[in-house]
Amino acid sequence: MIENSSREEQMQDLVEKISAYIEQYHGGSAELVAFEDDVATIKLGGACLGCPLSAATLKGWVQGTIHQFFPEVEVVAASG
Repeated sequence: MIENSSREEQMQDLVEKISAYIEQYHGGSAELVAFEDDVATIKLGGACLGCPLSAATLKGWVQGTIHQFFPEVEVVAASG
């Protein structure tokens, strides 16, 4: 990630990369809805809508990836 960009821009870039992976391999998407303090709100879309594994995708894979780059982010919440 680019060091000179803001923390929010870095998070946006990371979520876009996560979304590209999800779209390519699973037909879904991820969107950064909000990033305030240490809370990132993520909305899953595409094939993720209605998928019984979407909660596992969000809490396991998406949140795990975010924690690798932003360990201080404690909550990644789905937006309805």
